[in-house]
Amino acid sequence: MANAAPTSESVPVREFIPFRFVVILYPEGGSAAQPLCAGAFSEVSGFEFTMTPKTIQEGGRNWGEVQLAGNTKFAPITLKRGITSLTDLYQWFDISSRQANYALRLSGHIDVYDRSVNSENKPAKPALRWELTRAMAVKFKGPDLSATASQVAVEELQLVHEGMELKIAPEGQNT
Repeated sequence: MANAAPTSESVPVREFIPFRFVVILYPEGGSAAQPLCAGAFSEVSGFEFTMTPKTIQEGGRNWGEVQLAGNTKFAPITLKRGITSLTDLYQWFDISSRQANYALRLSGHIDVYDRSVNSENKPAKPALRWELTRAMAVKFKGPDLSATASQVAVEELQLVHEGMELKIAPEGQNT
């Protein structure tokens, strides 16, 4: 999408405390070491799962119904007030919505960083990670342009996905 692929080190979460949620997206089967899209955001919402149970009436069972697990639905993830070193998030939305790779899906993760500052001046480690499966950008909103405002590059990006999993400590890192 962009000329140079972003890396997790190119996302400026360590320098800007308000941007403590880092999103790294890569093709299915790909690696987080070589993401296609990356950005740091100050607000992330939509961590919601809803499972609708299926009920069965059993003959002869007059007290209640049998409750079985049904389909699970996931709310869209909304990333707000983000910064990225490249235009990769916009390009992903553009490619997914009107170019040859219609509905291009990416997998990835959202790292949540602690607010505390490391006294040893070492890179911050994420406190937890949400892993996304087959995410697709469905809404991109840029900032309002104003000569007096100091807005960030991405105002809002909304993603739908086919699954999400919470990881307390990302692989290979101690929190």
